[in-house]
Amino acid sequence: MVLRTTEDVVESLRAALRGVGVVLPSLCVDPVTGASDEPFALVELGRCNVRVAERLASVVRGERPPFGTFVTDVRDGRLGEVRGHVGGVVRVRPVVGGKEWDCPPESLEPASPDDVLRAQVRRANREQRLTC
Repeated sequence: MVLRTTEDVVESLRAALRGVGVVLPSLCVDPVTGASDEPFALVELGRCNVRVAERLASVVRGERPPFGTFVTDVRDGRLGEVRGHVGGVVRVRPVVGGKEWDCPPESLEPASPDDVLRAQVRRANREQRLTC
């Protein structure tokens, strides 16, 4: 078995997390143990906001799709963001606002970034009109 360097492990972890939509901005080799005579330096996971922590927990729990993912409900084309998993269904919040709905996981597919951006712009435009 070939032991990888701590730097290689950190980069591998960063890539794996990025692959599931999680970014830990402070992820690095711990500078204190990295500069010491320790054979294996510690990995500093750092701090993150609560949304990133929730998404990370969702991925670790194996929830599909993970918390915070933008999805399309193939039953009716609604676009939303995953807000949780309860009793075998996925709780989805509409990107354009409105009432959350429950959906079976097999009826969800990843939303395209273009569709998400269009929905977010529609919502921002609608909210701007309401404040005038």
